[in-house]
Amino acid sequence: MRRRSSRNDMAASVIRRVFFAVLAITVVACSPSPPEAPAEKTLVSELADGTAVAAVPDDEPAVAADSADPVLTESSGPPILVIETAKGTIEIETYPDEAPQSVEHIVALVNRRFYNGLRIHRVEPGFVVQFGDPQTRDMTRRATWGSGGSGNPIGVSEVNPAHKHRLGSVALAHPGDPTRADSQMYISFGPQPALDSEFTVFGQVISGMDVTRTLAVNDVIRRVTVRP
Repeated sequence: MRRRSSRNDMAASVIRRVFFAVLAITVVACSPSPPEAPAEKTLVSELADGTAVAAVPDDEPAVAADSADPVLTESSGPPILVIETAKGTIEIETYPDEAPQSVEHIVALVNRRFYNGLRIHRVEPGFVVQFGDPQTRDMTRRATWGSGGSGNPIGVSEVNPAHKHRLGSVALAHPGDPTRADSQMYISFGPQPALDSEFTVFGQVISGMDVTRTLAVNDVIRRVTVRP
């Protein structure tokens, strides 16, 4: 009797072990896969030319790493700059006939995603709002904001009396010489006759001037694109 009981106990023990082993495998197989980091948190880490880009703050949406924007052809109409900010979108019609090299330069920078992730670095109510310094991606370099550019000035002055500063005019900032204008631009909040003969007006806000008035220093430019 003891011998038979021992064999039965051993058989029951083996059955229990097999049962729990099968149960454990079933639970693991049915468990959900571990969560993955959302794709939106993977920010564009460099420009198309390989220049490093600092991350956008966590409270700002990531810049999508999509395909390059199409380069405009000669048959296209005046390029429209579409500037997407956290506070809304601004559209700027450019003047390729009056400021061809200036417009070509800015469009080329936009197609390189140069402006994506930059911050507004100057706001003067009643005067201008200004952006385009790549140093604004780095909060630790705030003392130098407003002094940077793409490193490739336009090289010519296209100041044109046909386009004076008025509400919504968009012009190129420079360090004292219009030929040294580069990536920085500003939007005028009204007529600025003192600037008309010194700065190239290369475009005009056609939509979103109300958004422009709400912009503040540190606001991030999420994305800039070009459409004909």
